[in-house]
Amino acid sequence: MILEMKVPSPGESITEVEIAAWLVADGDYVEKDQAIAEVDSDKATLELPAEASGIITLKAEEGDAVAVGEVVCLIDTAAEKPGGDSDSKKSESTGDEGSGDKDVEKELAKEQKETPNKEDSKKQENPSQKTYASGVASPAAKKVLAEKNMSASDVSGSGRDGRITKEDAVKAVPSMGTPTGGKRGESRSRLSMLRRKVAERLVSAKNETAMLTTFNEVDMTEIFKLREEYKETFKSKHGVGLGFMSFFTLAAVRALKEYPAVNSMIDGQEMISFDFCDISIAVSGPKGLMVPVIRNAENLTFRGVESEVKRLAIRARDGQITVDEMTGGTFTISNGGVFGSMLSTPIINPPQSAILGMHNIVERPVAIDGHVEIRPIMYLAVSYDHRIIDGKESVGFLVVIKEALENPTELLMDNDVKRALEL
Repeated sequence: MILEMKVPSPGESITEVEIAAWLVADGDYVEKDQAIAEVDSDKATLELPAEASGIITLKAEEGDAVAVGEVVCLIDTAAEKPGGDSDSKKSESTGDEGSGDKDVEKELAKEQKETPNKEDSKKQENPSQKTYASGVASPAAKKVLAEKNMSASDVSGSGRDGRITKEDAVKAVPSMGTPTGGKRGESRSRLSMLRRKVAERLVSAKNETAMLTTFNEVDMTEIFKLREEYKETFKSKHGVGLGFMSFFTLAAVRALKEYPAVNSMIDGQEMISFDFCDISIAVSGPKGLMVPVIRNAENLTFRGVESEVKRLAIRARDGQITVDEMTGGTFTISNGGVFGSMLSTPIINPPQSAILGMHNIVERPVAIDGHVEIRPIMYLAVSYDHRIIDGKESVGFLVVIKEALENPTELLMDNDVKRALEL
C-alpha cells in the first residue's frame, strides 16, 4: 500500500510551509513517528513525523514551498524492512577479498609509477625561464623604488632575463591597501521562511505604524541586593534562578494596568484593549529570533514567571516551540543586554502597540543626595505606536516601570520579600 503523506496544518492562518531539511534520503526505510523532515512556517520550525513504516519516496526538494495539504512524500507500507543479510555477507568476506583489494592497489600503484604525471611532463617540456637576473633591480631602479618605499618583489621586471629597469620602477604604483592574496569569496543561501516572514513583519512595523521611542534609565541596586541575598535559596527551593526577567515582567504588568492603551492594538478603525497581559519575550533560537508568549502574566508570581521563561527558552533552543506558543501576545519585552547592547530602539512586534527594550547593566557615576556614587545602571527603551499611545502615556508608562524596578520590595513584593518569592 502506498501512503501519501501530506503537509499538516501547523496552525491557524498558515497556508504553506517550506521544506527546511530532509532528515532521510529517498529510498530509505523509515519507522512510524520517525522525524523525516524539518519544515519552516512563518512562525516556527517543526518536525514532520512519518505516518507509517516503510520505504520513503520524496516528492519535494529542500527549499521548496509547499501548500498545507500537499503531498510531500510517499511511503510504501508493504515494503519489508531491510534485514541483516547484506551486513552478514560483508562480515563473511574475509581474507580472500581483502587480499584481492590489495592486489588491485598494488597494480594501481605500479601503473602510477610507470605513468609520468602530467604536471611533471609539463615541467620537463617547459623548464623554468627564470635566471639569476630575474627580479633584480638595476641601480637606477633601486633608487626609484627606495624613494617610493617599495621593494623589488613588488615589481615585475621587463628587462632582459626579467631584470627590473628604471622604467619599471617609475611605472610601479605603491599598494594602497588593495587586497592581494587574501580570500575574497562569497556565498549565497536562501533565507528560511521564518526569517523572510520576520523581515516582512519588521518592515511592515516600520512602514505601517507611527513608531516612536522614549528612553529612561533605572538604578538596579535594589534588585542586585535582593538577588544576592535570596538567589541561592530561591533556586534550591524552586529549581530555577531568580533572574531579571521576573522583575521586568511584573513591573511591565503593573505599568500595563495603569496605562491600558499600551496593552492595546489597532484593528482597522477600532482599538482593541485587553484585560489580561500576555507578555511576549524575545529569545534566541537555532533558527533565529523567536517570541514565545507568557500567558496571563498578571496571575504569575516571581517563581511562575521564571519557570515559564525557562520552559519557553529551552523549547525554543531545542526547536520544540510550537506555533500556538508564539501566537498572540499583548506586549513584548526584548533583552538585548544579554548580547552587550547598551542602547537600542526596539521595533514593535505587530499587531502589538509597544515593546520594552532591556539593555546591559553598567556601573556608572550618578548623583545620590548631592554625592557621586557608582551604581549599576541600565538604559530602558519603549517603542510605541503613536497612533493610539500619546507621548505622555509612553513616558508615564516607562516611569512606572522605572519606579517598580528601583523599589521592588514595596511596589512588586508588597513589603514581604519571602512571601513574594514563596520562600
